[in-house]
Amino acid sequence: MRISGGKARGIPLRATKAPELRPATEANRERLFSSLGQQVEDACILDLFAGTGSYGLEALSRGAALASFVEKNRKITKDLQDNLSKVLKSAQLKKDVGRVIQRDVLDFLQAPPEKSYDILFLDPPYAEIDLLREKLFARIRKNQFVHRDSLLVHECPSGEYEEPRGWQLIRTLGKAAKGSPIFHFFKITE
Repeated sequence: MRISGGKARGIPLRATKAPELRPATEANRERLFSSLGQQVEDACILDLFAGTGSYGLEALSRGAALASFVEKNRKITKDLQDNLSKVLKSAQLKKDVGRVIQRDVLDFLQAPPEKSYDILFLDPPYAEIDLLREKLFARIRKNQFVHRDSLLVHECPSGEYEEPRGWQLIRTLGKAAKGSPIFHFFKITE
């Protein structure tokens, strides 16, 4: 698994073997970031359930101004920190443009951030997705992790999908195919 584009293109990412880890494939990231295009440049990124950090790291490689990664698993977080260091070095970025937060995502979302984010990547464990979805979307909105122009990209398995309250689905990327994720793009409603 490698960074698929930008200044750190080709940099390999370390992925701990863990049952809860489901790293985004290079092909899926390439498809997603091609769809996002210029929106990533100079954006402030939040990567929730970060795992290897592939979404936030890809964004930094492609010109994002800042990326925060939230992951609770200590072993996975260690690899994420290593991946971040490699990408920052390769892309010749300052160390303060990326930070790793080892914490449960729902706990992290309890208090408002210093500043809202431009793009959020939300990729919860598929086994817990139906239980978590409503709480996650509600806390992100209530605690102002987003502003009216923010984009939330939610990766989930293909199948039926209920639009969360207070959010508008603006686009879906991907088709129902066994093993391929779907990306839903959301903005908050006024």
